[in-house]
Amino acid sequence: MRLKDPYDRPVSNLRISLTPACNLHCIYCHAEGEKDPEAPLSLEEITEIMRVAAKFDIRSIKFTGGEPCLREDLVDIVKAVPYGVECSMTTNGTLLADIAQDLADAGLSRVNVSLDSLDRETYKKITGSDCLDEVMAGIEAAVDAHLTPVKLNMVMLKGINDHEIDDFIRFVRGNRDLILQLIELMEFRDCTSHSDLGDLEAWLASSSQEMLTRRMHHRKKYCIDGAEVEVVRPLHNTEFCAFCNRLRVTSDGKLKPCLLRTDNHVDIRGASGERLEELFKEAVRRRAPFFR
Repeated sequence: MRLKDPYDRPVSNLRISLTPACNLHCIYCHAEGEKDPEAPLSLEEITEIMRVAAKFDIRSIKFTGGEPCLREDLVDIVKAVPYGVECSMTTNGTLLADIAQDLADAGLSRVNVSLDSLDRETYKKITGSDCLDEVMAGIEAAVDAHLTPVKLNMVMLKGINDHEIDDFIRFVRGNRDLILQLIELMEFRDCTSHSDLGDLEAWLASSSQEMLTRRMHHRKKYCIDGAEVEVVRPLHNTEFCAFCNRLRVTSDGKLKPCLLRTDNHVDIRGASGERLEELFKEAVRRRAPFFR
């Protein structure tokens, strides 16, 4: 039985934050909306959450953080994903090279890698770390392990990396294993860094040979001279909300019905069986479009 919220939006996708810890210090990080998280969920708790999710016909799970590769039991978590459920992961890529093949062997299908600049100094400015080489090695290892397509998540930062769009398009051009994903800055400490993607998306539309609309959030995918480019615009976007099919789990065990809210979480820590099923239903009942 697939759950639907009061706005008739089915929930088919679960995003699980495995840890609040991260080895980078990105200037825009919103920490998945977590405020002072408690200890991360255990392997056993995550396994039970995924079991119940599968019972409600959730067919796609994405692991996030923090940085999920910091969990020593990450491979075991991937192995615990129920049969028939696809799993993917968002990572900063710095630790990916050494475990990409193990994750693929465990059942991971693909990865998103956060990569906000191809320039070493700009990367250091954004992340606080000189790890660009490690990220590039992680991307290469992911492709070799067939964790594809690898989506490169580039958060657009006005005056910092927005001049690199052409460089990124050239980087993914002609490589069907790579997709560029341009992401609107959400919660930002410096308002001057926010970049409106409306003009950029208009340019992409005018430059593309083909434009597709994905089911998830009605995101647009642009095909430009052998490069695939997606745009994620969560702010002031009624389509993003109207077509949202995702439920989130915070690292410390709360169901999060909406990306943009922190006041309607459902605590599932320690719950299992029928009790956990009822809490899933309650979280879905609390879902409402943030922008209408």
